Amino acid sequence: MPLPKYHQIYLVLREQLHEGRFAEGLPGELALMAQFDVARVTVRRALEQLSSEGLIARNPGRRTRALPPPAAGESPGTKNLERANLRGLLENLVTMGLHTSVKVIEVATITASTQVAEALQLQLGDAVQKAVRVRSTKEGPLSHITTYVPDTIARRFGRRELSKKPILVLLEESGVKVGRAHQTISARLADNVLAQHLDVSVGSALLAVRRLIYDEDERPVQWLHGLYRPDRYTYEMQLSRVGSIDAKVWVSKDVSAQFN
Repeated sequence: MPLPKYHQIYLVLREQLHEGRFAEGLPGELALMAQFDVARVTVRRALEQLSSEGLIARNPGRRTRALPPPAAGESPGTKNLERANLRGLLENLVTMGLHTSVKVIEVATITASTQVAEALQLQLGDAVQKAVRVRSTKEGPLSHITTYVPDTIARRFGRRELSKKPILVLLEESGVKVGRAHQTISARLADNVLAQHLDVSVGSALLAVRRLIYDEDERPVQWLHGLYRPDRYTYEMQLSRVGSIDAKVWVSKDVSAQFN
């Protein structure tokens, strides 16, 4: 189901704000109406969404201005799941795997970029396995997943294994004792490559998940970049005052993976 036009405009403007394009202020409503070929009410609704998230300041008679970005490590609209207990997740992923199929797009040993090295606490240029997979349900493509794993661990599995088992299972089989995860959830627009793999239109909103997995000794063992179709993937969390987390991932209508 296509996103409402105002939400598409909101997502585009939000990305442009994050890129720092509006240092001198956002275009006026008339300019945005012409740019996106929509009515004023649609533009205003998109701007109201940006304003409610603290990304812009709107003052009558003045140009709409971008507000300073949040502190490092934060981003508007992002939910952070820290120290998610992974007990039971492996079993649920196996169950989900029975109802989904995986297509391995790419598996290669590469040198760690600055971002990958920082996330996995490696040296710049260290060897890591990069794997790209598309997971599908009977309804069609569900997710586009890119994972980075230190080569010292990933050399124990490759394309064939990745096509048959969830990567967390492969990590465990490689001797890794999974401890915790740090996860961020945000949104991203589909480019032409993602649109083709996930069978959506270019510019469609996707749920973007980044998950860093640690072992029991607090060493990073996997960095995952996941892009999900929001019509087939739902993330639900319940939080308590004492900090306990009950999080569920609902896939389509009949499959779920759960953080207990």
